[in-house]
Amino acid sequence: MEKGKILLALTGIHPQRWHELLSAEREVVLEPNGANDPSITYAVVWKQKPNLLKSLPNLRAIFSIGAGVDHVFADPGLPDVPIVKIVADNLTQHMVEYVVWRVLDHHRQASLYRAQQQKKIWHEPPQRVAGDVSVGIMGLGSLGRAAASALLSLGFAVNGWSRSERGMKGVSTYAGEAGLIPFLNATDILVVLLPLTPQTQGIVNYGLLKELRRRNGLGGAVLINAGRGRLQKDADILRALDDGTLKEASLDVFEVEPLPKTSPLWSHPKVFVTPHAAATSDPAHLVPIMLRQMAAFERGEKLENLVDRKAGY
Repeated sequence: MEKGKILLALTGIHPQRWHELLSAEREVVLEPNGANDPSITYAVVWKQKPNLLKSLPNLRAIFSIGAGVDHVFADPGLPDVPIVKIVADNLTQHMVEYVVWRVLDHHRQASLYRAQQQKKIWHEPPQRVAGDVSVGIMGLGSLGRAAASALLSLGFAVNGWSRSERGMKGVSTYAGEAGLIPFLNATDILVVLLPLTPQTQGIVNYGLLKELRRRNGLGGAVLINAGRGRLQKDADILRALDDGTLKEASLDVFEVEPLPKTSPLWSHPKVFVTPHAAATSDPAHLVPIMLRQMAAFERGEKLENLVDRKAGY
């Protein structure tokens, strides 16, 4: 199988570093030479332009530079070729760090201490042990399972929910529509790491948040979303915070990104905002994985971490 060119199609991300690293082993172009360019065999993408890929006759595979692939499926002209999602230790480590950071921040009452510092108050409130707090992870893929392992090592009780049953040692697992309410009822801190699909869009709404356990050692339910912004309804989160359904929220993703300056989430006293920074795609770590996959595929080996088109992730 001959080496062809890589089409690097990134929107909203500067391509220079990606181009440099991919070019070390392959010829890379930023645009096809016409709609039917026969020289392109792979596409490395992030929010590629609609219909950019549909007429490339020798395209063998599409590589997403992010853990999610909903941006790939947003293309109405997406060709029927394999789609590879990136699974990398570096990306996983970043996500685990974010989840553990935000869980510990809420668990150790950091917002209270920050408020006390502003008022110069010297007061030590009661602190529950980690085992008294139940962290529920929505989405038990590679990122969710890694986060669950880290939280278990810190002594937290961990629940997990996924669309289909996915057992994990030490984790109380729930699955499907029948398992969602029991999962939420047993959860104090909800961590959302779901992929975005037509079935999960808007799933983090007021009705879902009402099912979280509020009578707990934290003094209320907590939401952490590091998955995708369109999983949630921003207005419903604000409603839940204002009426006490939620005690606090840490949000890395939003329905509209960048988060508009007019959004009340920026200044809400119970919200911690980060700019979709939980797990940044680092080309130095991800490009070698892509290049190894391409080389292996050309030797007749199977591509790894393929997206299930029917499931959407």
